[in-house]
Amino acid sequence: MAIGIERELRDREAGLRTHVLVSVGSALFTIVSAYGFHDLLANGGPVIRADPTRIAAQIVTGIGFLGAGAIIREGLSVRGLTTAATLWGVAAIGMASGAGYYSAAVFGTVIVILALWPLRALAFRVLERARPEEQRIVVELTGATSDLLAELERRGAKVTHFETAEESDRNVVTLELDQVSEELAAHLADLDYVVGVRWRK
Repeated sequence: MAIGIERELRDREAGLRTHVLVSVGSALFTIVSAYGFHDLLANGGPVIRADPTRIAAQIVTGIGFLGAGAIIREGLSVRGLTTAATLWGVAAIGMASGAGYYSAAVFGTVIVILALWPLRALAFRVLERARPEEQRIVVELTGATSDLLAELERRGAKVTHFETAEESDRNVVTLELDQVSEELAAHLADLDYVVGVRWRK
C-alpha cells in the first residue's frame, strides 16, 4: 500500500489498488502453494511427491503481463518502466509475507520506497548537472507532442530524451537534443501550436 500511494501521488499508470491487489494475490498464492495441500501430502502416503513452491514460482513470471501493461511508449520515450518494476517488487513483498518472512517484506518495502523517492531526487540532481544546459530546450504548446517531435525529425534534430508535463491549457515539453541552435529555437517558436520556447544559450 505504501508503494502504491507513492505511485498514486505521481499519477502513474498503476496506483494504490493495483499494487495492493498484486501484493495480496502474491501472498495468497504463496500461502496456498506452501500450506494448501498439506492434508493431501500428509494422507497420501509415500507415493505422492509435490513441490510446495511450484505455484509461488509462477508469480515471478506471471506478474510480467501486468508490468507490460503499465509500460507506455510516448513518442520517442518510454514511460512506466519504474511502475512495472514496482509491481514486480510488490509481488516479491507479497510472497515474502505469505511465506511468513515478514522482516524481508518490511525491508524490501523500505528499499523500494527509498529507490522511488530519495534515490530518484539524488539521481535527478546528479544527472541534471551532468547534462549540458545548452542541449536542453523547453517548449510550451497547445498541440500534440507528436506534432512537435515530427517537426524536429523533419528538421534533422535528434531527440535524445524528453519529458512532458500538463498545465491548465498547454503541454510543457522539456527536450534534450544532440544540438540546439538559435535557428531551430526560432523555427519552433513560429509554429502555430507553440506558445513559447525557452532555451539557455
